Amino acid sequence: MRTLFVPLAVLALAVPPAFSQSPQSPQSPQPIAGLSTSSSRPAARTLEPAGPLTLGSAVAMVLQANPSLSAASREQEATEGAIVQAGAWPNPTLDAQLEDLRRDNRTTTLQLSQPIELGGKRAARVTAAERARDQAASALAARRSELRASTVTLFFEVLTAQERLRLAQDSVGLAQTATKAAANRVTAGKVSPLEETRARVAEAGVRVELLQAEGALRAARQQLAALWGNPAPRFTQVDGAIDRLPALASAQGVEGRLFAAPVLRQARLEVERREALSSLEQAKRIPDITVSLGAKRVPASIDTEGASRRNQVVVGLSVPLPIFDTNRGNLAEALSREEKARDDLAAAELQLGADVAQATERLRSARATAETLQRDALPGAETAYRAATKGFELGKFSFLEALDAQRTLFQVRNQYLVALADAHRAAGELDRLLGTDGEEIPSTAAAVR
Repeated sequence: MRTLFVPLAVLALAVPPAFSQSPQSPQSPQPIAGLSTSSSRPAARTLEPAGPLTLGSAVAMVLQANPSLSAASREQEATEGAIVQAGAWPNPTLDAQLEDLRRDNRTTTLQLSQPIELGGKRAARVTAAERARDQAASALAARRSELRASTVTLFFEVLTAQERLRLAQDSVGLAQTATKAAANRVTAGKVSPLEETRARVAEAGVRVELLQAEGALRAARQQLAALWGNPAPRFTQVDGAIDRLPALASAQGVEGRLFAAPVLRQARLEVERREALSSLEQAKRIPDITVSLGAKRVPASIDTEGASRRNQVVVGLSVPLPIFDTNRGNLAEALSREEKARDDLAAAELQLGADVAQATERLRSARATAETLQRDALPGAETAYRAATKGFELGKFSFLEALDAQRTLFQVRNQYLVALADAHRAAGELDRLLGTDGEEIPSTAAAVR
């Protein structure tokens, strides 16, 4: 029986090198770098330092601790395992067979069978897995870019909320001054008590606006801190220059960034992956073969007295006949999905162009509004308010005139803050759509670097 295993051992040693399909085929599976088999654990909460927060620190914490970024990284690691599996060889089969359980008439057969893939199926599988790996890497980069843009947008939301709170606090101070001045004039008998009542009503309205500004600031701080997984923000304020507008990119610069936009990069990789899957389904139409090599031990012939049992070499070849299943349906499906991916790419190009044009127009409009208010409206409103307040204290203007000048000033200041916030929000949307390069902070952060 020992001689039965000699041809089987030779076949087992010779199978992998003999059935190679591609010089680029991966070698035997190796441990994947960075792949952890430990059970998943919840992400640790990141606590930012107490005190003022800079934009660079916020972006660094988000890129380090955001759970969705970690999930995208795990997906990329998973695709590395898929590539290893796609390059695996088909397993051989060891068959043992006994014919007739009586010892003298027993026939024993041992056979080793090895499937051989034809048509480049293994190479096509590896190519499709590599395209999926490229998609995962692109999705990870896109998520990092999106998180940087979101962090910048929320950072300026907090900065704007801080300015609105400061404006509301100033408004309360001015309202208190106006109420005190009205009370003094009532005491002096220069105006009726109705003037003081109006001043106190106006002060109450400003205090309500102060409470609303405080609530908006708390909500903005929580949204920003949630990006790095901290539901209770510790930072007291953010440091930045809210009055510096984000730059408006040139048409050539936007056009150059459109091709490398994350959504288009993902769509192009999907087309390539579908092409690889179509090639795989095309290769599956070619049937695989199975070669077999074994040994068979047969009983001695009945007519020959004293003869010993004989060993025979068994060689086999199995070829499936593609009569009923030619993989026609799977190939048609793969080709249709490939065309669908091309249509999705064209639709993504159109949608991205429209979104970028809209965001660019919003940025241009917000910049123009903020610049006009800063250049023309704010100086005039501040001058009118100071003159009205001084004139009211000297008895030259009525309280209604002073109150109207105060409301005009606060309204213009609030419009200015809204325009600034819209400009930074539109710039952040552009960075999200077009992507950011490397680890750089998006263009909306240029004012605070």
